[in-house]
Amino acid sequence: MAASLKPEEFDLMPTLGDVPRHHARTRGAQTALSFEGRLTSYAELDRHTNQVANALIAAGVRPGEAIAYLGKNSDHYFELALGAMKAGAIMAPIGWRLAPAEAAYIIDDAQARMLFVGPECMDCAHAALETTQTKPPLIAMEPPGEGPAYEAWRDAHAADDPRVAVAPEDTALLLYTSGTTGRPKGVMLTSANLMRSRRKLSEAAMGWNEWKEGEVNLVAMPAAHIGGTGWGLVGLINGVKNVVAREFNPFEILDYIPRERIAKMFMVPAALQFVIRTPRAREIDYSSLSHILYGASPMPLDLLRECMEVFGCEFVQQYGMTETTGTIVYLPPQDHDPKGNARMRSAGLPMPGVEIAILDAQGKRLGPNEIGEVATRSQANMKGYWKKPDATNAAVDAEGWLRTGDAGYLDEDGYLYIQDRIKDMIISGAENIYPAEVENAIHGHPHVAEVAVIGVPDEKWGEAVKAIVVPRPDTTPDAADIIAFARSRIAHYKAPKSVDFLDRPLPRNASGKILRRELREPYWAGRERRVN
Repeated sequence: MAASLKPEEFDLMPTLGDVPRHHARTRGAQTALSFEGRLTSYAELDRHTNQVANALIAAGVRPGEAIAYLGKNSDHYFELALGAMKAGAIMAPIGWRLAPAEAAYIIDDAQARMLFVGPECMDCAHAALETTQTKPPLIAMEPPGEGPAYEAWRDAHAADDPRVAVAPEDTALLLYTSGTTGRPKGVMLTSANLMRSRRKLSEAAMGWNEWKEGEVNLVAMPAAHIGGTGWGLVGLINGVKNVVAREFNPFEILDYIPRERIAKMFMVPAALQFVIRTPRAREIDYSSLSHILYGASPMPLDLLRECMEVFGCEFVQQYGMTETTGTIVYLPPQDHDPKGNARMRSAGLPMPGVEIAILDAQGKRLGPNEIGEVATRSQANMKGYWKKPDATNAAVDAEGWLRTGDAGYLDEDGYLYIQDRIKDMIISGAENIYPAEVENAIHGHPHVAEVAVIGVPDEKWGEAVKAIVVPRPDTTPDAADIIAFARSRIAHYKAPKSVDFLDRPLPRNASGKILRRELREPYWAGRERRVN
């Protein structure tokens, strides 16, 4: 089969809004999106995104302003996002698992001009809007729902291309990632971030990253993550059929693969573990699968071996972050050995056009096998943090090097090995959780004097959130009550899974900062790496 996209075609798609325009001309009759029986061709996607753009313009949404989406995955989410980009607007998806207060913060921070809501998030949306300063009009993505229904809102407008002037360097996506201060930051990603890095990958012709005519992509990770929106856009950019799963469900994944003849999919290790633990996982026809890309958290070697045996396809590890528009380092299929090898413990090699350096605390570049902070420079690095210039300058230096917060080293062959996280972030089931945010939720409990939150090894989730609590005098705190208290204030997946109690003050350094590394040590003793 011939490759679906030639490198020179990227010159015809300088912005994401140009993606449906180009594919409508070259493969208009082919299916772009499939969602629960609803099929959308590339020609229809182009018309629908024109209608979305015209509807947003009629509603007064100006270039550079954001709209927000609160819901699970949908084909309509992707046409809404691409339509916004044709209008020069910015798409800001909100995690559907967030608590109303968290959603409200993002709506206000993004200054969202409109809020599009999936049926499963309507209650959350109304609760969030009660507390927001920004009061955007609400559009229901599916009927029944309060306010106008999405399709009727879209179809009330012309299908003519508005031809708004949009530059590749304009912000197109605003993906929120939690911050160490407890407040999420909006990561500004541009069309250039995605399109120019895709051109380099196409020119490199690495095999695993090439798409063939007729191949089918599965989009199952949440839209609020780069692994959801980013992966869906990769499939659309490459002009293939994209099957959109409303949410990750291991039973449904096993239905999608043989029925839709899935060729490629991106999944986090925790999701792959759920799939292969499903009783009929070894009864499925996986003959259509060519590659599974995995990342967002490390994959235990035993789990990787089992996945390779069950799925029988090639595997490619992906390392990156929201701030790098996803993948910047990959471990190619040829480095995956069922017997295991040293390189399977690495994140892999830099992607084409990506520079990786290991820096010490003073910013000096370190040599092979010396551990320091991983830094990266490429056209995929974010434009910056939304309305946070100081945070942007702290993350990206004047020469364009972005510090990842991960500790690692490069070997003599240029393979990157991640050893630990310099920042205190916890990765549980591929969700990024920051201790300060969880600690803020626990503080205020009447029995808690001090609290520190750490990640501890967990066979199911990679890491689990644990709270270390110093009780208030003359109280007898209950772990279950503290967990319930936290769950009432933040998303359930961020709340601690367990609570340990200390009868002494938390360890702190001279400036008063909690020494989380010291608290983590007993739980990670005997392990080669401080990530799981």
